[in-house]
Amino acid sequence: MPCTTILVGKSASYDGSTIIARNDDAGSFHYTAKKVQCIPARKEPTVYKSVLSQVEIPLPGNAMAHTAAPNALEGKGIWAATGVNERNVSMTATETITSNPRVLGADPLVQGGIGEEDIVMLVLPYARSAREGVTLLGSLLETYGTYEMNGIAFQDEKEIWFLETIGGHHWMARRVPDDGVVVMPNQLGIDRLDLEDTEGKENLFSKDLPEFIQKHHLDLTMEGPFDPRAAFGSHADSDHAYNTPRAWFMLRYLLPHAFVWDGAEADYRPTDDDLPWCVRPERKVTVEDVKYLLSSHYQGTPYDPYATYGDSKMRGAYRSIGINRTDLLSINQLRPGMYPDCAAVQWISFASNAFNVSLPIYSRVPEVPEYLSNTGKHATTDSFYWVSRMIAALADASYKTCLAHIERYQLHAASKAHEILNRYDARMLSQPEEEKRLALRLEANRELAEMIRQLSQDTLDKVLYERSNGMKNAYARADA
Repeated sequence: MPCTTILVGKSASYDGSTIIARNDDAGSFHYTAKKVQCIPARKEPTVYKSVLSQVEIPLPGNAMAHTAAPNALEGKGIWAATGVNERNVSMTATETITSNPRVLGADPLVQGGIGEEDIVMLVLPYARSAREGVTLLGSLLETYGTYEMNGIAFQDEKEIWFLETIGGHHWMARRVPDDGVVVMPNQLGIDRLDLEDTEGKENLFSKDLPEFIQKHHLDLTMEGPFDPRAAFGSHADSDHAYNTPRAWFMLRYLLPHAFVWDGAEADYRPTDDDLPWCVRPERKVTVEDVKYLLSSHYQGTPYDPYATYGDSKMRGAYRSIGINRTDLLSINQLRPGMYPDCAAVQWISFASNAFNVSLPIYSRVPEVPEYLSNTGKHATTDSFYWVSRMIAALADASYKTCLAHIERYQLHAASKAHEILNRYDARMLSQPEEEKRLALRLEANRELAEMIRQLSQDTLDKVLYERSNGMKNAYARADA
């Protein structure tokens, strides 16, 4: 899917959490209804069958319970997108990435292999650590192959790993530095890989990757360390409108003073191919920072499609991060200092992030509130997904008059969410009994969902009023 990913190491986050987040965007002129649900543990072995590729994969028993964000409507597969399992291992899949003809000619994609539809359901129930998630997926890629290029993030409370596929069967993965932040548009991103790291301390890769590189003359480095982005990635003109500007804007936000970002003397420009994959931010990163970046549309630059300043020809020149066809954003946060069953929180948003809010839920639960899980085919105000779609469509059409309502909505929702989480965190930390902590998590999720439901309904009322006033057939004179 055409998505955007941000990964935040534990020393770079505001509270010592590891954080992984991804916009799950639909294809052009398409919107995929999503929901959140809890998948129970399974003791028996089973056989997984992909809807798209029809590949069948035997799966072992003892699958762990986990959350997932699948498609709400049946027909095209599960597409579980993201989740957290009962060992507090989290993943998000996938970031569709790019490659080049030399790689795809050396290791062709496998039409009967695995893809984004399948990956979460094949790996998350069995991964006991982020590192093990990488090796499990790597084994599946080597055995069954893949029909598309993808990037996948894995997270536990200690570390984050990011895996990128290379052709049909090869792969590489980097451990995100604890003080690092990764920004990923739809482009192969890893810009450094130590092929001498055979112990896998910071780098993991398919067994024969060094031989594969040498045999097919993929190393394009003239001098210095091996550059996997040059070897395996794309260098298309379209990247400069669709991909590199997104990375540029996120890096600009994280490192506002370290480099010159604008003008003739800029160190980095929106069209540069050498934008770093991972940086140490100038300050610690919050959940709100991640949400802002994944909602962004080049605010404060000439490229903002909503701008009323600058050269009108440049507005909307580049693909925004927060676009109209975002289906889901999940910010997965694994927090230190909590009982393990209370550490995982997923901040869930639906539809266009520029206009929505995040609903946090404690992930280690057997069920989620109906407001998150009841998405159906038809628009309704009883569904968080559909209310978010309605608010976005109405507010976008009356951006100037609706912006204040959206800003208040987002501020109130985030503030109240933190207040509720803080209150329940304190209660759980003082509760030694696991069953009572579970009851508290369920209670907290219900309160959070109801809070967001009320704020969303109120905001829908307001943006509907503003949009009604802006109708073309409006007339000021009353009948009386």
